[in-house]
This record gives sequence, structure tokens and C-alpha cells, in this order.
Amino acid sequence: MVLTDDQLTRYARHILLPEIGGAGQAKIIEAKVLVVGAGGLGSPVILYLAAAGVGNIGIVDDDIVDLSNLQRQIAHTTNRVGNTKAESAKEIVAALNPDITVTLHEERLTAENARDIISGYDFVADGSDNFATRFLINDACYFFGKTLVSAAILRFDGQLSTFKAHGRTDREQDPCYRCLFPAAPPPDSVPTCAEAGVLGALCGVLGSLQATELLKEITGAGASMSGALLIVDGLSTEFRKVKIKPDPECALCGPQATITDLTSHAGQAPTGV
Repeated sequence: MVLTDDQLTRYARHILLPEIGGAGQAKIIEAKVLVVGAGGLGSPVILYLAAAGVGNIGIVDDDIVDLSNLQRQIAHTTNRVGNTKAESAKEIVAALNPDITVTLHEERLTAENARDIISGYDFVADGSDNFATRFLINDACYFFGKTLVSAAILRFDGQLSTFKAHGRTDREQDPCYRCLFPAAPPPDSVPTCAEAGVLGALCGVLGSLQATELLKEITGAGASMSGALLIVDGLSTEFRKVKIKPDPECALCGPQATITDLTSHAGQAPTGV
């Protein structure tokens, strides 16, 4: 595609990067990214993707803006308390970059609607706040051939990785989320952010890293986070990157996989952190 004069000006700092250039920026403009959860993680992801010029952004969230969200969910403002988070995020995207097409999915992500929603996008960002939704997103991305960039945060800690087991060409590479976490922990064994708290600014750190990895996947710049897990300790300001490999016993992507569709998922509200 040929960039317009306005696009050349808006995205000049990207185009100057040899790893992106005009061709990479064109890929960004043509990309379709689905963001699940317009909360603490989803907010910076949505904002940075829109600023970068991702042409089509889908937002899955059926929650409404609450005053308690504003400590970390920077896509929303005080005057939009009571509005849906999806509409609120769409409003700020329009103000930031009016060239972006935003599609709202103001519903719960379930096994029944996952194909219809996810299949229309190239990449998926998981900013949800519960294990049921994370497993559902992972499994759907595997079945439908979508690259997933997933982040999680609680208190002062965060994690980030990219999952693209659907494109695996080497059994030693590209694990899925279930290779790392085979099953959800027992109910109530892991507190939610509402119960344990979360540092708002750290949501911005992880969400920004999530957006960075998405842009790398879109353009092919740098090294993919697939096969690695970034662990962030906000209290000590330590970043630790560990290798993860496909689990040969994985129920989803292993040779003897037992999960063959999405019918086992109950589906949860994809509320952002």
C-alpha cells in the first residue's frame, strides 16, 4: 500500500526504524488485532495499537466503567463512569487516531461465539482477569490459527508471553498457554485484583510490553517472545526471562491431545484487570 502524506507524518518515527520502515508500517495499518478486556492491561494495549496505526482493533468487554477502575484503566475517564468500557475505549481511540476502525464486541467471550469473534482478526491480545477466559482464548487461538500475546498482573507482579503453537514447525518450539499452565488452579486459590490489589502503573508497563510484542509480530521485527516467559517483579524492579518448551503431554497441542474443540469451556466475562 502507498502511505498518504498524513500517514507519513503521523508514523514518521516508525518509518525511520530500519526494522519497520514504510513496508512495516503498511503491515501495521492493514493488521487486525482483537483485544480481550478493556481494563488495566487492555487500556494501554488499545491506546498504543491505535497510536501505532493498527487499522482494525476489536474490543471484547461487556463491563461498565466504575470509579475504582480509573486508578489503572487509562482508556477511561471520570466523565465516562457508567458507560460501557468498550464504548469508552472506542471514544478515546477516535480522539487519538480517527483513521482506526474499532469493532465492539460487548458480550461475554464463550465457546459458542469465540469462532465468530476471533476468526475475523490476525492477532489476539489477552487482557482478561480470570483463568477460564485465558484458557478459552488460548484454545481458540490454537484452533483458529491466531497468534496470541498474553499478559497477567497481580499486586506488584506481572507475566508476559506470546503463544503461536498453531504454526509450530519444530516440536521444541512454540508452546501454548496450556504447556505452561496445564490446568486452572482450584477456585478461590488465586485472589483477584479486586481482592488483593494491583499497582496501576505496573499495568501500564505490562500492557505497553504487550503492545510492543504485538507490533513485533505484525512487522516481523526482532525476536518473538514465543518460547519465553517474561516475569516482572515491580517491587524489586527485576525482569527475568525464562525459556518454556512445548509440553509433550499437553492436552491441547501435544501429540496425544485430548482437547479437540471448545465445548468444554463454560466461558466467563472477559473483564479487564
